[in-house]
Amino acid sequence: MITAKTIQQIWCVIESTQVSTLLQFDDAALVQLLLQKLKAQQPLEKHTEKSLNTYIESKLPLIRDTAEGRQLFGQGN
Repeated sequence: MITAKTIQQIWCVIESTQVSTLLQFDDAALVQLLLQKLKAQQPLEKHTEKSLNTYIESKLPLIRDTAEGRQLFGQGN
């Protein structure tokens, strides 16, 4: 199960990731990168990591749309 705090943390990781990374990595590589960044901040239980993997995969279109918006408005960091 993913807690609300973990979802907030993954979105903070997404927002702190450079736009070019969010747009250039393929889906599998991007999911792994985001999970690695989150795991660097906090340890994850195996079942939580698996659930987060599925969650991130389901949000990839939104993640990329958000990155494109950041790029459009000059917030590429």
